[in-house]
Amino acid sequence: MFSKFTSILQHAVEALAPSLPLQEDFVYHWKAITHYYIETSDDKAPVTDTNIPSHLEQMLDILTQEERERESGETGPCMEYLLHHKILETLYTLGKADCPPGMKQQVLTFYTKLLAHIRQPLLPHINVHRPVQKLVRLCGDVLAAPTENEEIQFLCIVCSKLKQDPYLVNFFLENKSKRPEAKRPAETEAGKDNVLDPDTGQSAAMGRADHPEEAAAAASTSSPTNNNNNGNNYNLVTSLLNLTKSPDGRIVVKACEGLMLLVSLPEPAAAKCLTENTGLCELLTDRLVSFYKALPQSMDPLDIETVESVNWGLDVYNLKEDAAIFTGKRPLISFLSWLDYCDQLIKEAQKSAAAVMARNVRERFFVSVMEPQLMQTSEVGILTSTALLNRIIRQVTSEALLQEMIYFLLGEETEPETAATVAQNPLRHRLIEHCDHLSDEISIMTLRLFEQLIQKPNQHILHSLVLRGLGERNYLENKPQEERESLENGLPHDAVDLEEDPLFGDDLSPDSRLSGSDWLSSSPPQSPDNSKSDGKTEVHKIVNSFLCLVPDEAKSSYQVEGTGYDTYLRDAHRQFRDYCGVCQRWDWRGNPKPLEKCNLDSPFFEGHFLKVLFDRMGRILDQPYDVNLQVTAVLSKLSMFPHPHLHEYLLDPYINLAPGCRSLFSVIVRVVGDLMLRIQRIPDFTPKLLLVRKRLLGLEPEGINVDHMTLLEGVIVLEEFCKELAAIAFVKYHAAASSSSSP
Repeated sequence: MFSKFTSILQHAVEALAPSLPLQEDFVYHWKAITHYYIETSDDKAPVTDTNIPSHLEQMLDILTQEERERESGETGPCMEYLLHHKILETLYTLGKADCPPGMKQQVLTFYTKLLAHIRQPLLPHINVHRPVQKLVRLCGDVLAAPTENEEIQFLCIVCSKLKQDPYLVNFFLENKSKRPEAKRPAETEAGKDNVLDPDTGQSAAMGRADHPEEAAAAASTSSPTNNNNNGNNYNLVTSLLNLTKSPDGRIVVKACEGLMLLVSLPEPAAAKCLTENTGLCELLTDRLVSFYKALPQSMDPLDIETVESVNWGLDVYNLKEDAAIFTGKRPLISFLSWLDYCDQLIKEAQKSAAAVMARNVRERFFVSVMEPQLMQTSEVGILTSTALLNRIIRQVTSEALLQEMIYFLLGEETEPETAATVAQNPLRHRLIEHCDHLSDEISIMTLRLFEQLIQKPNQHILHSLVLRGLGERNYLENKPQEERESLENGLPHDAVDLEEDPLFGDDLSPDSRLSGSDWLSSSPPQSPDNSKSDGKTEVHKIVNSFLCLVPDEAKSSYQVEGTGYDTYLRDAHRQFRDYCGVCQRWDWRGNPKPLEKCNLDSPFFEGHFLKVLFDRMGRILDQPYDVNLQVTAVLSKLSMFPHPHLHEYLLDPYINLAPGCRSLFSVIVRVVGDLMLRIQRIPDFTPKLLLVRKRLLGLEPEGINVDHMTLLEGVIVLEEFCKELAAIAFVKYHAAASSSSSP
């Protein structure tokens, strides 16, 4: 009762008496902590049974109040006291000894709040960054430690401070052979003699470094790291890597966030140390390999393709629900989530570090693990691994990782292919061959993979697959070109008046106009007697060449509403704008290479990829509907790219091909010639064709089987593909004309 009364009286006196100056109050709380170690004999009592946490909290409050009351950047006497008397060093020693039990947790919290609440830069002070560096080394040492939460909070606030002032990272690159403790063994002792000497002064050299140059100089004295990265430890990264192994998912996510901040620092020394002297690269790849190997050997490609998008750190799941949806969903989401983290980490990373990490993923994951899966002979295994690769391609967005993945898939060769060198890169050769596999499922999945690949923003993809064979334009006949005959004036019944199409006024966005837009002007040449500056006559010729390819008796779209040519115009307009955005930075401007500079006498080889696509296109009347849809989807996307040679080769019906060469138009002409012969042998061809089209559109119920179903479906795909090519050709010519006419 008496003690309670005394306490109340003391509070009343404090309330009435004038408040102590902040510095005296600060020193009082610090002395109270140090006196605890003098007066207490029981060092096994937990720290929560003492007043230490309260005194530390009061010290933080005083430091925060002092900064609020002073001008920005000015150091007050309390902060000077903390720095001059090496309070953080003393607290580090107490925390390392965990004396009394739980003290490490209190010290971590104090450091974290100090760095978070004080606005002025503290880390440049040697009496801040050196104990911070030491405390960093204590974090992550013990898996599932009771202080894990405080450790990760402390590490993350250090990372955020380095993100604000990246040069400070040099303080945390520590020479392996010469640690500060080695020079000052007294600092590592946890005895009372060390603790009870808090008032030791410090020379001016140990004070604050106000500028990056001074900070770097201070760093060189406290942890020599300047010129020999091979001998440096990056303990901040090491501690975070240890915490990524925590059984607590929240700790893992926070550790990954900390690593994300560190890899983005622009300091070259830190980037080099990060990739050469830490286990970060191994963590990324080892965990990626582990998650991949946990996947079932066989999975439905549709499940892989349609599983929801996964963002790392948001990996919330229900095991029972996932298992009920499809087997392997949980491991698949775990794999895709970690892949997303690797991708985002590499995207954020400093450029040289990103290149090293991406190369590591290529060597240790793609080459070592995925390549054997893709090269196997089991059809089930091929299908599953190809579907997974397709999903990976879709998900990767970082430039460095995309580049390494492309080199893995296609090789780094840039010289033109020949028939003798198509198998030079075994994986590339196998994947292209799979586009024409005996298994339709494998063919479709591999074609989807390439469709996904050619839409990625990387110039090497198009160059490797198609452009390197078209550079010399030696698909053209090496003879003087004669004047081409103009088409007959009559329009087919499904042709449209393109000049009056309301969809294409002068409102094409600037993004879809390429400067130097005469990349289309070489083909077809205008006759002197019938030339138009806007090229509309030639556009009509080309568009109608595609629209008239399929004979009238083989057309059925005009009898079904909503399947007209205008739909393709709208889609082509939107897609071409997107494709121009993708390749805007690529060096594709200007005219095609002049013929006089082309080596037209060199033998032409269309390239392995186009050869397989043209071969499949030539069999469109004899292939399953789904295969045909995928083949034409890839070809239409290739046709969309605004490269002058690719446009000429795929979309110009008028080019004079060299003997033995074929173009997309010539392949379709051969297919149509074969179709004309077959139509004669099939009774009621047109009604059957219309019925099949309506069934495909869901306008007619499935009924009795129709003879020649594969052929009829192939004809429908062929008609639609020709309309699509006509729309693409028109949109590209219109974009070029609009761009060349704009100022």
